[in-house]
Amino acid sequence: MRIARWIDATGIGEGFVIDDRVVAFPDSLTVTEVLARGLDAAHDAFARVRTAEGTALAGVRLLAPLVPASIRDFVAFEEHVEGVSAGVEGKSEVAPEWYQAPTFYFTNPHTVLGPGDRLDPPVTARLDFELEVAAIIGGAGGSNLTAEAATGHIFGYTIMNDWSARDLQGREMKVRLGPAKGKDFGTTLGPWIVTADELEQFVDADGFLAVRAEVRVNGELIGEDLVSNMGWPFGELVAYASRNSRVVPGDVLGSGTVGNGGCLGELWGRNGSLNPPPLQPGDEVRMTVEGIGELVGTVGAAVPAPELPAARERSRARYR
Repeated sequence: MRIARWIDATGIGEGFVIDDRVVAFPDSLTVTEVLARGLDAAHDAFARVRTAEGTALAGVRLLAPLVPASIRDFVAFEEHVEGVSAGVEGKSEVAPEWYQAPTFYFTNPHTVLGPGDRLDPPVTARLDFELEVAAIIGGAGGSNLTAEAATGHIFGYTIMNDWSARDLQGREMKVRLGPAKGKDFGTTLGPWIVTADELEQFVDADGFLAVRAEVRVNGELIGEDLVSNMGWPFGELVAYASRNSRVVPGDVLGSGTVGNGGCLGELWGRNGSLNPPPLQPGDEVRMTVEGIGELVGTVGAAVPAPELPAARERSRARYR
């Protein structure tokens, strides 16, 4: 099943993509509600509307396929870490701590973009994309899940573009906290959620999702990889996220950027120069993931923000 949100002349619709049409969920359900009910309930809803006429897919504009409860973004590809660390931090290395657990950060669920949406970035000299696959949590959610149990909480998958301002990110990371403003201005999700059962055919013997992922800028192939090159399968990412915490329906867990050119930052680190060049206004970034579909985003003009002063020298007095 493919689950989507869209907008047309009648307003926002939420439901299934069936062949070349979109069909609303029964009983005016929303994607948020369907995720909370779980995959079995989604199959029941699909059976009720699968023969409905619906609306031509070509006649609607797809939105981000969900309103995320939260977005965690992992860094699960060793090859990506090797390359991008040189471009962002000045030296190429994979810290020993990377191998110990699947690290992630939280990003902004309030700046999510949908298929075809234009990104209006901050002022940056090093605008970048990041090609990822994201797991979407459904059902009851849970805490301290085992990897096996966590896999059962994955409702489906979508494509994720974690837009990045590498110069801002590089400054922030030197403070040993972040990334923050280098990341939180935009994340594109879509074109829809493909349910986990649809992708079982691509799961290899070790439990990794072996789908091919590609990214093109203005039609030129920049990066390509198998998602199964992750250091951990998705179930283990979900399990780690739930450790002494909680995952809930609508949580988005990005894989992190694929290797072999899944972002420009990796290539800058490997090449020792800004080659290929940073993204510019008017550029089109097209991501394709086997079994899921295609996600396109375009770059708009940078949006200057009001200036803030640097930190002021203080006396460190302990009493007024």
